[in-house]
Amino acid sequence: MDNLLRLLLRLVVVPLGMIVGFIASFAVILFGYWRLGDILADNAEVQAAALFDALAAASYLLMMVALAMWAVALIGILFAEAFAVRSWMFHVANGALSAWLAASVFAPYAQAPVPFDGDLYIVAAGLAGGLAYWLVAGWNAGFWKPLGTPRPAAAPVPSPAGAPPAEPLPPSAP
Repeated sequence: MDNLLRLLLRLVVVPLGMIVGFIASFAVILFGYWRLGDILADNAEVQAAALFDALAAASYLLMMVALAMWAVALIGILFAEAFAVRSWMFHVANGALSAWLAASVFAPYAQAPVPFDGDLYIVAAGLAGGLAYWLVAGWNAGFWKPLGTPRPAAAPVPSPAGAPPAEPLPPSAP
């Protein structure tokens, strides 16, 4: 029964971890690569419509790349779930590698409004996404391997009052 409950919990926690990792990856690229903070801070020169246009195009483009990244990362996530790999280094490396692979294999279209060539930000987005996934779902991966130490063995039943204590067994002969 415990394994069934852990499996059901994993079916909820793993997609939630992927969503949180996706949001973390999205935020790193949006605020880092496209320097959204600079655009928002310098709002005197940027009109609201132009900012909305840029964010809409960038969000669509980024969403396609990030979804491809998490499709590649799903291979590592399934490996971690199957073998109960709970190392934060594994999940962070899985995020970085999958982001780099997705950006190089599933490159955006050629007429993108913003060129997508910032490998540093892509790998940073993968690192952030992998760490966010580990914080939500990766630290207890593997439904069949419970957390913590096993339950202690039951204490021996004391002999009834008045009964002679049991004699120790003689050592076995070789």
